[in-house]
Amino acid sequence: MDATEATALRHLLRQQPVAALATLHRGEPAVSMVPFALLPQGRGVVLHVSRLATHTADLLAQPAVGLLVMGPPGSAQTPLALPRASIRGRAQPCPADAAGYAEARAEYLAKLPDSEELFSFADFSLFVVEVLSVRYVAGFGRAMSLLPEQFRDLTAG
Repeated sequence: MDATEATALRHLLRQQPVAALATLHRGEPAVSMVPFALLPQGRGVVLHVSRLATHTADLLAQPAVGLLVMGPPGSAQTPLALPRASIRGRAQPCPADAAGYAEARAEYLAKLPDSEELFSFADFSLFVVEVLSVRYVAGFGRAMSLLPEQFRDLTAG
């Protein structure tokens, strides 16, 4: 990955507010949409989800998840060239009394300030997705894979 691609991936993950979240629902694949933020130094992806949502029960039953973050439709000449990052990870609850809760909450609100009211809803809680691998497509025919340590280095910059 060159410096231009690294900058583009950081920009994609910092600017796009939502990801497609893939979970296992009763053993079958399910996809939903979630707002997300990044922890500093690539230490994880923060989700703030409602217990009323099916994907939250899925996260609790099976922590293996996938996230897909895509550039906006107009950011490429063809859909096949859209920049996108596919993150494979493990989601863990981050309760209010956890050591990393304040930081996760602060990062989430820094990116998504309009969601502050949701933190007062009893059914919403934070999850942190530990990044296990990333597949980044910078454009048509320009794909690369990152290991967790590469992702941490890249997002720390």
